Amino acid sequence: MINIDDNRIVMTLDAGGTNFVFSAVSKGKQFVSPLTLPSNADSLDLCLNTIIKGFTLINNSIGTKPDAISFAFPGPADYPNGIIGDLMNLPGFKGGVPLKHILEEKFKIPVFINNDGDLFTYGEALAGILPFVNRKLKDGGSTKRYNNLIGITLGTGLGGGLVCNNELIIGDNSNGGEIWIMSNRYNPTMNVEESISIRAIQRVYSEISNSNCDTTLTPYDIYQIGIEKKEGNKEAALESFKQMGMALGDLIANLIAVFDGIVVIGGGLSGARELFLPYTLNELRSQYKNYSEDSYPRTTQKVFELDNESELNDFIVGKTEKIIVPETNKIIHYDSLKRTGIAFSKLGTSQATSLGAYAFALNQLDRANVSTQIDNKVS
Repeated sequence: MINIDDNRIVMTLDAGGTNFVFSAVSKGKQFVSPLTLPSNADSLDLCLNTIIKGFTLINNSIGTKPDAISFAFPGPADYPNGIIGDLMNLPGFKGGVPLKHILEEKFKIPVFINNDGDLFTYGEALAGILPFVNRKLKDGGSTKRYNNLIGITLGTGLGGGLVCNNELIIGDNSNGGEIWIMSNRYNPTMNVEESISIRAIQRVYSEISNSNCDTTLTPYDIYQIGIEKKEGNKEAALESFKQMGMALGDLIANLIAVFDGIVVIGGGLSGARELFLPYTLNELRSQYKNYSEDSYPRTTQKVFELDNESELNDFIVGKTEKIIVPETNKIIHYDSLKRTGIAFSKLGTSQATSLGAYAFALNQLDRANVSTQIDNKVS
């Protein structure tokens, strides 16, 4: 188990398609003010200069040499070797960029890179939603505990991550949690990110409004139109978030069928949850039909909205039954309700990602130290 109260210092970066957010973490907390710089996504040279500038400024503000750099970066990438591939949301990266090695040469400390969705999920698993859920279950007298977490980030693109028993599931090809490429039920010839992203909201709003509508509207603008705080086509705004919510519900249903755990959602688009979450939950709670017209639930788990106090209480209580072992006096307390929960980030997306990057670096540094100690004993 990683001790996130460790006093080692790790510089971090949350790299989005639009902005880079730099920080430094020690004892499980950001201890410098986050620094946000534009990503300069279209130019590799400008983007690399931005990354070096950001870490240099954070390094100067710390006042002492940090122990490592650890940060989130979009894929595809060979994360263990720190080589970044061709990125859709950061088009300046093409052909394989040895980012880890560039930064290690510059700063002379270990550098660890991982997927942004992975590290967001890792942070929430260690210090966010999973500890919150398990603490609530313990306080409520339940013996049930959760060890698996699915993380989803909604923003420029669609990110994801998987954590099992406090271990980040990276995969054999650094592709664990690459949910953006999964199938799209509502646009079957496209991947699901085309329905769950900033461009998806803008596209649907534009299509429903008219071809001459203002294409500079941001998702926040469209959200404001949907809640009648800004002039515009309310019907188009609501439909854009409805379509995203339905696609998100379908995605989550498929994910929890394979990886049974709690679901946490973050990213900029999560701020519009009141417009899309009802459709997400409707999809998750929908019914399948077989050829005999029999209906059965879309998911084997009952889905609870954990940010809703009433549903959270029902989730905690579960369905405890007493089972008597035949020919004995033994009684077994059995919680028969298979259930999962959906919640929004407890830490904030950037902070969770930063904390996940911190914990990942500590894990890797400790493993390297153990490996060195073993090698010294053998030699």
